[in-house]
Amino acid sequence: MSARPVTVLIAILLLCVSVPLSVRGAMTQTYRHYLSGKDFSDGVEWEFMCSSGRNSNKWTRISVPSCWETQGFGRYFYGWEEPAENKETGFYRYTFHAAKSWRGCNVRIVFEGSMTDTSVSINGCSAGDVNEGGFYRFSYDVTDMLNYGNENTLEVTVRKTPSNTSVYQAERQTDFWLFGGIYRPVYLEIKPENHIESLAVDARADGTLSVRPFVSTSANSVIDYRVETLGGEVLSVVRDASPGDTTRFVVEQVAPWSHETPVLYRLVAELKVGGRLSHRITEKIGFRTFEVRPGDGLYLNGKRVIFKGVNRHCFRSESGRTLSREVSLMDAELIKEMNMNAVRMSHYPPDVDFLEICDSIGLLVIDELCGWQKKYDTPTARRLVKSLVERDRNHPSVVMWANGNEGGWNREVDADYDMYDLQRRFVIHPWERFNGTDTKHYPDYNYVVNSAIYDRDIFFPTEFMHGVFDGGSASSLADFWEAMMKHQAPGGGFLWALIDEGLVRMDMNDSIDCRYDLAPDGILGPHREKEGSFYAVRDIWSPVRIGGYTATGDSRFSVKVENNFTFTDLESCEFKCSVYDISMDSSGGFKQERIYDTTFSTPSIKPGERRVVDLKLPAGTLSGDMLQIDVTDPTGRQVYRYTRPLTDDVLQDDLRAMWCQSAVDVSEDSLCLYVAQACGCFVFDKSTGRLARVARAGGALSLSGYPSVATGSNRCVELLHYRDGDSYIVKPVFDDSQWMQWVFSPDMPPRVDYSFSVNGEVDYIGVGFDYPEDKILSMQWVGNGPYRVWKNRREGVDYGVHAKSYNNTVTGESWDYPEFKGYHSDCRG
Repeated sequence: MSARPVTVLIAILLLCVSVPLSVRGAMTQTYRHYLSGKDFSDGVEWEFMCSSGRNSNKWTRISVPSCWETQGFGRYFYGWEEPAENKETGFYRYTFHAAKSWRGCNVRIVFEGSMTDTSVSINGCSAGDVNEGGFYRFSYDVTDMLNYGNENTLEVTVRKTPSNTSVYQAERQTDFWLFGGIYRPVYLEIKPENHIESLAVDARADGTLSVRPFVSTSANSVIDYRVETLGGEVLSVVRDASPGDTTRFVVEQVAPWSHETPVLYRLVAELKVGGRLSHRITEKIGFRTFEVRPGDGLYLNGKRVIFKGVNRHCFRSESGRTLSREVSLMDAELIKEMNMNAVRMSHYPPDVDFLEICDSIGLLVIDELCGWQKKYDTPTARRLVKSLVERDRNHPSVVMWANGNEGGWNREVDADYDMYDLQRRFVIHPWERFNGTDTKHYPDYNYVVNSAIYDRDIFFPTEFMHGVFDGGSASSLADFWEAMMKHQAPGGGFLWALIDEGLVRMDMNDSIDCRYDLAPDGILGPHREKEGSFYAVRDIWSPVRIGGYTATGDSRFSVKVENNFTFTDLESCEFKCSVYDISMDSSGGFKQERIYDTTFSTPSIKPGERRVVDLKLPAGTLSGDMLQIDVTDPTGRQVYRYTRPLTDDVLQDDLRAMWCQSAVDVSEDSLCLYVAQACGCFVFDKSTGRLARVARAGGALSLSGYPSVATGSNRCVELLHYRDGDSYIVKPVFDDSQWMQWVFSPDMPPRVDYSFSVNGEVDYIGVGFDYPEDKILSMQWVGNGPYRVWKNRREGVDYGVHAKSYNNTVTGESWDYPEFKGYHSDCRG
């Protein structure tokens, strides 16, 4: 190669000034003219007619881009419910103006996505072959079809069900909602006649940069390359590179891109023909090196990286597959908030916006060709692999390609990815043990344990912890994760799935339809509501762990701090320590007040290290009731919260003198214990030993039912009552191993003491009271919350004062979180 790298120290670069498009021949940059809106929020109305279903066989108008079902047309289908003989078709018309200044340029019409078989004509002439494949960008050269300076008529016919059997099986016989329509943007792409079609880039962590251009002409042409920061500082220049060759050079002192430090640069390529600038394009790039080391693991920039990931569909309840940059950003930020570092594009490539956001905020991406359990035929697969790779190959966030899913792999095109990808990214077959990787879906615990002992293939299930089958995506995650990290070649994994894909059905009074429990059940609700698993995942996958609390005197304590980041030293994170007092207010409710806080930095704790951090607090602060430590990463994102009680008798002083025993009345069938300040009595049924009711002058309390143990027969043999010093004891005698008693003491609230033994496995253990559900308005407590826990999902809750209003949420079917019903741990008041 004849290209010579030039390092620019001080230079004034004559950047091309944007020239008005009305000046013919002055265009040197690509211009994009939108015919549709850019997303669901700014759609452009086109003429439209649907052939069948709702609002069919009449010309009307529709917003583009959109899925026509969400606009009131056609029929809804979920996955395999759509019959192959379905002929539902959408007809579109749109009139647009082609500027005179475009004459002499190259003009293409580009569709970012259309479902599914799409034919296009301009001014009555076909633009090309029918496009097959609903998840991919496609385009037609329409340079010679336009009436420049005049109006032009665009006609598009979209058949929802593809005629190609393999496309139908790969894309439509699936486990997700199906749609029809032009659901992603449509635009004209105008370039100079002599232009750069695209670039293929390989930017390595050491600054080595390889660029392969694809140009419309190479005659009498050269290309200049320039690498600069996003702020415009020029780092390196290469002049007069051959447009027919791959150019390689080194850019000095670049910061590597990673999910923790997503540093981006700008690559500028300028095509010169006959010594004059013809076309300039720019690409945002990141310098990073991703390796798959057989029998060892995955490495980013020389450091082992573990996928902490989730599967994501492009989905919005009101608009189906038609999204916006704001929705994509919301999803990416929520993924990062869960301390995840990776996302798998199941089961098709996403909107370009999402990949750009992953580049910017730092997420590792597995980009996937569609093929849900059935594969495309080889000619179709080859065409779609080319479309996928050429669109997405320069994103630093994309670290792997997935060739189909769960049997939808066309093995004949595995090598095709390298034809278009200069980086030669690794190709996987999700669910299959393939090419030194084991990506088995939904492995049970025994499989994980055995794999950790015996296997050498890199282990990272591309789907596991199913949101439906596992009762919430974080249930058992801690146990599975501990076993997975013992593997000889750990790679991490991807939870199923990010959101509940409940669709707002216009034909069902705008209610949300999850197709029973078929539609993906995610960590987030259909409007991105956070369920308990969200916080549990965030806790389990936190890059910072705190534990080993040790108090040393009245004003000092120490904790063990562990760094699970890949690249970040904890000295660059911020730690905030707070001490709270918990007490009762005048209405009898709980309150939590901060009595001290301080911000501190730890000494250097490098990734993989653990150190004891000793903190000094003012005298007396450890006599508070609760300790809290919040950790934020260098970007300001909170990654961890550590809470713990500092005392076991948080509320004893506040509760004293609220109750006092005054008299006892025993009849043939019941026992009444009168309490003075409660203005009533506790009535116990002698035959069952259970609390029958609580009577008082102002009306009976609805509380009833002696605390019944979840295990055991609960059959009462005898109800004992006696004094024990100043206290009065009510004690039922049962015919099994359980033991319980009420204790009424002066200046103290009633107390229930109990113990029991359990043999074998049980679903749950504990005690309970009866209370009418229709009388419950809210609850407040001191303990872990606000979310409920399971025995296999205890993470994601904080100790403190919590309150929530009553709701009857069924996770995955209704979305008022946190759920009111459930179990809470470490309750102390």
